[in-house]
Amino acid sequence: MIPRSLNLNLRGLPQSATLSINQRSIALQREGRTVYRFGLGQSPFPVPDPVVAALAEHAAEKDYLPVEGLPALREAVADFHRRLDGASVSAEGVLIGPGSKELMFLAQLAFYGDLVVPTPCWVSYGPQARIIGRAVKTIPTTREERWRLSGARLAEHCSGDPGRPRLLILNYPGNPDGDSYSEVELAALAEAAREHGVIVLSDEIYGLTHHAGEHRSIARYYPEGTIISGGLSKWCGAGGWRVGTFAFPEPLYWLRDAIAAAASETYTSVSAPVQYAAVTAFRGGPTIEDYLTHSRRVLGALGVEITRRLRAAGVRLQDPVGAFYLWLDFEGLADRLAERGVTDSATLCGRLLAEAGVAILPGVSFERPPEELTARLAYVDFDGGVALAESRAVPLDEPLPAEALERCCGKVLAGIDALCGWLRG
Repeated sequence: MIPRSLNLNLRGLPQSATLSINQRSIALQREGRTVYRFGLGQSPFPVPDPVVAALAEHAAEKDYLPVEGLPALREAVADFHRRLDGASVSAEGVLIGPGSKELMFLAQLAFYGDLVVPTPCWVSYGPQARIIGRAVKTIPTTREERWRLSGARLAEHCSGDPGRPRLLILNYPGNPDGDSYSEVELAALAEAAREHGVIVLSDEIYGLTHHAGEHRSIARYYPEGTIISGGLSKWCGAGGWRVGTFAFPEPLYWLRDAIAAAASETYTSVSAPVQYAAVTAFRGGPTIEDYLTHSRRVLGALGVEITRRLRAAGVRLQDPVGAFYLWLDFEGLADRLAERGVTDSATLCGRLLAEAGVAILPGVSFERPPEELTARLAYVDFDGGVALAESRAVPLDEPLPAEALERCCGKVLAGIDALCGWLRG
């Protein structure tokens, strides 16, 4: 008999919470249940036509590409960040990976020091660090702080051991909260990071989903210490294509080189046809700008309507600024929920799925205390192609009518009503 052995860092580690809730939702649907799938944060919109055409054109590309990425794509990504983020990025500083998730994993593998993460945070930051054996230092935020990290809180965290190497992951517009940082807030964070020698891994994968098109990068204020993380999954609808990007400033090329070395011994290079197609996406153009304009419009209008309905049911939440998430705070309903046997976020979400068919993720999956009654809702259970057509039929100087939103996002709104109905008992 072959003895069983397992890396201690993997013992008891479950499957990613987002993937797990998606599989459970699919299983319930196969049983004939109506399930509102608000668990997995996958863009509902199709990949823009020019990008799909570019993939078809380059489908025969079969050779291994450089581990750092296709030169034309690295230049397109660098130009993208220079143009949109005001960042001093050159093609030499860009690294292409099979999704930003893998690049983040390799960054933690290559960097020796603490991973610092404000919570609530994306579900995979902490587990990735624990797999590698890195220390994870969380900075819990509060509803009063809009679940955002301030420069003062970062400085306070670092002051106890000022010389310790740290990698701060900052995500905005945020998963799981859909909020972002103002320029004043980013400047304060940059000042604290510079003072304490903190490297910032700025996860801006949702940057182009900012509903007003006003995303700002912390790299404007801390260019020498910021790595910008991006990709095609969220703003371009190409999650399954697995294209992630890191853009390094010259002072951090030592870390880029270490990550590239690890990449050369693991995934070797990203799919060649997809990299050629990604050049078209990052170069942009009128068709992609139109796509972004209407996808933002739909997400913004839908987020506002969902927020209105949830607040009427007693849920506390911030107005969404970008992405397609809402961070739900049920603490104001704690007494009512306790009467129904709900005293933690896992039980809350389990009951919602079993009794109302609403799939959302518990706050504990986002590094929050188990007893805190919080959860993330991803409002993406709709046909993005239909939604784009509805938006394009309405002049941009007019608001998107409620009936258009009902037609293209009716299932999402029905799911929100089911959630609110369950809360009201």
